[in-house]
Amino acid sequence: MSSAELKSRELKVLLVEDNVDDAFLLERHLRRHGFAPQITRVETAPEMLAALTGPDSPEVVLADYNLPNFSGPAALQLLRKSGLDIPFIMMSGAVSEETAVDSMRAGAHDYVSKQNLTRLVPALERELNEASRRRN
Repeated sequence: MSSAELKSRELKVLLVEDNVDDAFLLERHLRRHGFAPQITRVETAPEMLAALTGPDSPEVVLADYNLPNFSGPAALQLLRKSGLDIPFIMMSGAVSEETAVDSMRAGAHDYVSKQNLTRLVPALERELNEASRRRN
């Protein structure tokens, strides 16, 4: 393998997450799977709006379903109202299949369980490729 092939893919992530430990585990998972994530973690709607409209736009939004002062569904609505075409993946520790389906119907591109991150990288790669195709 050449050094170019070994280089991690940079990825700007907007993470809607209140748990610092979960954020750390997510970053470690992404690094282990070939990404060099630049993570901006937010916990409120104003923080998310600032991150979306700032100079360093994210390539993907990963959002926890439940936060003390915000929620994944509210984050999804905020992204949709912004008009930005950024993949949105909902994440949660313990939610029903019905909740996952509701998230997808509301416009989330995918839903991943925090207990089983094996689906995250394939979902990320698929959604980043789809977003790239839409732009070209």
